[in-house]
Amino acid sequence: MKDGFKAGLSQLLGYLHDPHLVARFQHLCGVSGTFARREAEVNGGEGADRVRQRAGDSSGPEKRKKGDRCNNNGVANGGTALGAAGEAKKPLRRNSLTGDIGHEFNIENRLLYYLFTCGTELGNELFYISFFPFLVWNVDALVARRLIVVWVWVMYLGQCTKDVIRWPRPASPPVVKVEVFYNSEYSMPSTHAMSGTAVPLGLLLLTQDRWQYPFPLGVTLAFSWCILVCLSRIYMGMHSVLDVIAGFLYSLVILVFFSPTLDAIDTFNLTYRYAPILIVSLHAALGLFSFTLDTWSTSRGDTAQILGTGAGIAVACHLIYQLALIPDPPASMLPLPPPTLSFSLLGLCLLRFILGVLILLATRAVMKALTIPLVCWFFGISSGDVRKARQNMQVELPYRYIVYWTVGFSAFFLVPTFFVYIGLS
Repeated sequence: MKDGFKAGLSQLLGYLHDPHLVARFQHLCGVSGTFARREAEVNGGEGADRVRQRAGDSSGPEKRKKGDRCNNNGVANGGTALGAAGEAKKPLRRNSLTGDIGHEFNIENRLLYYLFTCGTELGNELFYISFFPFLVWNVDALVARRLIVVWVWVMYLGQCTKDVIRWPRPASPPVVKVEVFYNSEYSMPSTHAMSGTAVPLGLLLLTQDRWQYPFPLGVTLAFSWCILVCLSRIYMGMHSVLDVIAGFLYSLVILVFFSPTLDAIDTFNLTYRYAPILIVSLHAALGLFSFTLDTWSTSRGDTAQILGTGAGIAVACHLIYQLALIPDPPASMLPLPPPTLSFSLLGLCLLRFILGVLILLATRAVMKALTIPLVCWFFGISSGDVRKARQNMQVELPYRYIVYWTVGFSAFFLVPTFFVYIGLS
């Protein structure tokens, strides 16, 4: 009985991890590859470890030998079109580690293509740098800072788990790589699925007793968001079904654990005198630990980026509270009614959002331009090839941590303070 259960479970997990299941979902959604006929029988993929070793070759993909048919993490290059119907497209962004551009594919359902492209963007940097600041500038600072705590821990634990399990991305062929930007990272669990679960469900939990709105509507929107992000990762060919299910369940476990502690964490951060020092030190230590889990990959930088953002926001919230710049509404006012929509309110929110995001993007650009050469100079590393220089822990960890600490601090302290000063608060 027990052996039969184990065999059945192993068979189920193998089925959910099978790249052919991903390929069938893509085919159902109107995605087809342009692989050469003699490559279409390839089911294996190049492992992430080999990709990282080869990423140190500064010659770049354009200077490799013509006989090098492999791309990265399960991708076979050199495919030629087989005349498949549909609109021919290529991945929107290059691989963040190797610079590979991926291979061409055909899209038969443009609606699903754009829908899932938007869905996968809900787990990328541009969304985070827009969504969380929008919450604190226009909606509710308390909800924003507590949601950030959940997001930081979910993403950190997810990235570290990837580097412990070390499963490669689904093999291509048979999977079509609609996206290649994160293709050099490991696959299990899907951190897009984790953030796509934690952010909407965390938002629902934090607002259900704080704001007046129909709870069934909130549940519908939260799970629609979650399903869209999870399915988008399968559509993009970045994850197996098992990766996505594991990411969803892992995120639920973290939410269940952290939700009861959010009030205590928030109170500690706002009121304890040495909270900023402790939080900045803790996040830096966690970053150092994550850099020891594996050889260099883009997930190392993403982890430092997440931790730096969280630390900067924690310091910003502490200062905002201590200086009483943006007080939280008293408990007697809860639950808060939604504001009456008007053109003046929408215009004010839009103005704050555009102005604030422009400040954040300018801050990030300036800090990147200053930090990389400075860190390279400090550690005696050449900054001529930035991509190669960033593969050193001494460069990537402080660079990402400092830049995004500044971005987080700016979003939650400098920009709101600026809005108060110019009368936009």
